[in-house]
Amino acid sequence: METGRVNPQHRLEDQGISGLGHVYYNDLEPSLVERALKRGEGSLGKDGTFLVTTGKHTGRSPKDKFVVKTEGLENTVWWENNAAMEPASFDVLYADMLQHMKGGEYFVQDLYGGADPAHRLDVRVVTELAWHGLFIRHLLRRPNRAELDDYIPHFTIINCPSFKADPERHGCRSDTVIALNFERKLILIGGTAYAGENKKSVFTLLNYILPEKGIMPMHCSANHAPGNPVDTAIFFGLSGTGKTTLSADPSRVLIGDDEHGWSERGTFNFEGGCYAKTIHLSREAEPEIYATTEKFGTVIENMIYDRETLELDFDDDSLTANMRCAYPLDYISNASSTALGGHPKNIIMLTCDAFGVLPPIARLSPAQAEYHFLSGFTSKVAGTERGVTEPEPTFSTCFGAPFMPRRPEVYGNLLREKIAKHGATCWLVNTGWTGGAYGTGSRMPIKATRALLSAALDGSLAEAEFRKDPNFGFEVPVAVPGVASILLEPRRTWDDAAAYDAQAQKLVGMFARNFEQYLSHIDEDVKAVAIG
Repeated sequence: METGRVNPQHRLEDQGISGLGHVYYNDLEPSLVERALKRGEGSLGKDGTFLVTTGKHTGRSPKDKFVVKTEGLENTVWWENNAAMEPASFDVLYADMLQHMKGGEYFVQDLYGGADPAHRLDVRVVTELAWHGLFIRHLLRRPNRAELDDYIPHFTIINCPSFKADPERHGCRSDTVIALNFERKLILIGGTAYAGENKKSVFTLLNYILPEKGIMPMHCSANHAPGNPVDTAIFFGLSGTGKTTLSADPSRVLIGDDEHGWSERGTFNFEGGCYAKTIHLSREAEPEIYATTEKFGTVIENMIYDRETLELDFDDDSLTANMRCAYPLDYISNASSTALGGHPKNIIMLTCDAFGVLPPIARLSPAQAEYHFLSGFTSKVAGTERGVTEPEPTFSTCFGAPFMPRRPEVYGNLLREKIAKHGATCWLVNTGWTGGAYGTGSRMPIKATRALLSAALDGSLAEAEFRKDPNFGFEVPVAVPGVASILLEPRRTWDDAAAYDAQAQKLVGMFARNFEQYLSHIDEDVKAVAIG
C-alpha cells in the first residue's frame, strides 16, 4: 500500500524494492510531524518543533563508512581514507536489509542536492523513521509538484536504524554500517539513528561526482553582500569552527551553511536547509539561528528540555555536546531565495587551534592557501564524533576528510585553479584559543572574529599594514579598528613567551610531518611553503 505523490514509473517496486508495508511518498512537513508523533518517535515541542533523541549514536560513525570497491573505482578512490567493502558483501547486506524491512512502514522523499539545475543530483531517500524523512526534507532541496511528476532518482539512500549489520557476514566493522555503492547507485545505512549520516552521504556522493565536471565541491558555508551576489564569501571549516555562526551574518545574504559547489557559473548550495549546533546558542548572540528553534517543523535533536514547559536547555550537554537543530533555509530571514552566489571574492579557512599559536586572522598567498587547505588543521570538537569529549588537535584534509572519496590533491588543485582564474583573496581565521593552549588560554573572542571578518569582506583589511609571521610565513595585520592589537600577535598573549615559542615550533613540526604525504603530488611553490 502507498500514499503520496510519485512518478508512477518510479515506485520502489521499479527499483526491485518490494514486500514493504505502507509506503508514504513525499509527505509534506505537517504529515511527517503527525506520523512521527503517532509512531512515538519523539515529542511535539513549543511552536510545533519536533523533539527527538538518537540513542547511542549522537554523532557520525566515520569508522563504519565504506565504499564498495567495484570495477573502475580502483584508481579514483582514495582508499587510504575510505574503507573498502567487497561487492559480494554489499549484495548480501542489501538482500538482508530488504528482508529485514519487509512489512514495515517506510517514508520516501524524492529530493535533490544542488541549487544549480545544471549540476543537481536527484536523490531518493527511503527512511524507517518518519522524522528522518522530515530531517532530510529540510536538508536537501525540494522539487515542486511538476518536477515530481518527471522525477527519476539518480541515487537511492535506504536508512534503516533497526537493522543491525553482521561484520563477518557483511564485511563491515560493527553492527553500524554506511555503505556507498557508486555502481549500483545505492547507499545503505543501518544501526544508527543519527540523522546527519543521511546528509553527509549525499555530500560524499557529490564530492566524487562533481570534480569530473570541473566543479569544486566544498565543505563550507557561503554568503554574499545584499543585492550583490558577485561579492560572495565562502567559509571552510569542520563542525564547531564557526561555519554556521559566522556565515549567518544579518548584514549579508546567506547562501548556505555547510556544503557548496563552485562551478563555471559561480557558487551554489547543495542543500535546502541548515543543521546547526545548538550548544550555548543564545538569542542575543545568534538571533537568526535561535529563532529557528521556535518554528514549526524544526527538528530539535538530542537536546534536554523541561518536560512541563518544553523550554530547551541550551547549556545541558548531558546527552551530547553535538546537540543540533535542522530547519529549512527559508527559516533564516536573510537567506538567499536562489541559494546561488558568484565566484568567491573572499575565501575564509576556519581553524580551531587548540594550541593557542595561530593569530586570529592571516592573509594567504595562493600557494599558502593550497597548503592550509590540504592540511585542514583544526581541533575536533566534543560531540561531533563518538568518543570525542574535548578538543583534539587534528589534520582533516580539505576541511572534511571523512567526506572526501578522491585524493586530496584533486580538490586542492581545483581550488587553486579557481582562485587563480577568479582572483579570490584567501584568509586563515583562528576561532580557537589565545593566551595559551586549551586548558590554559581562553577561546578567541567572537566579537574580535566578527570585526576581523567584516574588515576582510568589506575590503578595508586589505589596506592594513601586515607583518610576516615568523612561524608560518603568512601575513598578519598589525592593527585593525575594534580589535585589541595584542590579539593580533599571539606570542604577546602568553604569560611565558618562551613557552609560546616552544609550542609554535611543535605545531610547525606537526604541520610538516602531516604534509609529507602530499609532497610527491604537489607543485614546487606549495612544496616551498611546506618545507619553509
